[in-house]
Amino acid sequence: MGSEESAWLGVQNPGARIAVIAPTFQDARDTCIEGESGLLAVLPKTCVETYNRSLGELILFNGTRYKLFSATEPERLRGPQHHFAWCDELAAFPDPAAWDQMLFGLRLGQHPQVIATTTPKPTPLILKLVRTEGVMITRGSTFDNAANLPEGTLAHLRDRYEGTRLGRQELFAELLENVEGALWTADMIDGQRVRSMPDLQRVVVAVDPSGTKGNGGGDDIGIVAAGKGRDGRFYVLEDASCNLSPDGWARQVARTYDKWSADRVVAEANFGGAMIESVLRTAAPHLPIKMVTASRGKVVRAEPIAALYEQGKVSHVGEFGLLESQMCFMTGAGFKGEGSPDRVDALVWALTELSGAGRSVFDVL
Repeated sequence: MGSEESAWLGVQNPGARIAVIAPTFQDARDTCIEGESGLLAVLPKTCVETYNRSLGELILFNGTRYKLFSATEPERLRGPQHHFAWCDELAAFPDPAAWDQMLFGLRLGQHPQVIATTTPKPTPLILKLVRTEGVMITRGSTFDNAANLPEGTLAHLRDRYEGTRLGRQELFAELLENVEGALWTADMIDGQRVRSMPDLQRVVVAVDPSGTKGNGGGDDIGIVAAGKGRDGRFYVLEDASCNLSPDGWARQVARTYDKWSADRVVAEANFGGAMIESVLRTAAPHLPIKMVTASRGKVVRAEPIAALYEQGKVSHVGEFGLLESQMCFMTGAGFKGEGSPDRVDALVWALTELSGAGRSVFDVL
């Protein structure tokens, strides 16, 4: 555990300077320092001299100083020098430059070291690190920590994710590289990921209704918001997919539409077009709805959108774990994941509407 190792290093090395870096300053403060298993929880109270919450500084009785940093501001790591560093959720760092800037300052003492605790998402940085000579890798599953987690939570996680690619990554700490023949790869998505988007010309919300009743059963209802920027590029804004009743998912669509000030809802009509439009209009009469029908297979519809990603024309504003996991399971031979690629379908409809890529006159009702 990162906090326990960092606490041990601080106690055993008087006067040490230790950087604590997380995706945001709030993550570093609320989780790494103040969390249930953070430094304040694992350090004996007699070891803590002072803690300045606003400055993000924790000082021990022996002069060791922990300083908090945010990976959103890698430039703040220019200059400060450290004996050790703890990088928490390294795979979620919004700017990998934070890792590089930390390394430049890791030059105090005889044996500077970094502890990186993270979900093993196959980002370029994580893949590079695990292949670096001298890196020690320790893995632990969610269920190794079962004694500290509610039984109901563990049961839900097993039921929902065990046996899936996302579950192998998130629950069992497996580093999963790309599926052979995948239309999308983690590198393709991560390479264009951004924290914010420019002014948008258009925003659409696409919905891929499930053929099942929802509300906890069957496939999810894919709901994805995306926009076209004034720079001509495309931005995936939100994965609002859910598993609700028709009234529930329709209201979810309306909330997403209003949240992003969208100008159109695009809905697939293959599972009862008239009923779907009626459900949406009942929940939110103000929605401008465009019904589309899938006259071609999922792979054929997805390929032109995957090409936009290959050309570097699409950015995800933030991270969308379930959506991105589905994307990396879509191959030229079909979907290789569990269940239905509902989220990918919604993504494809949204980006097709915005870009016109691969649109056929027979796709519009």
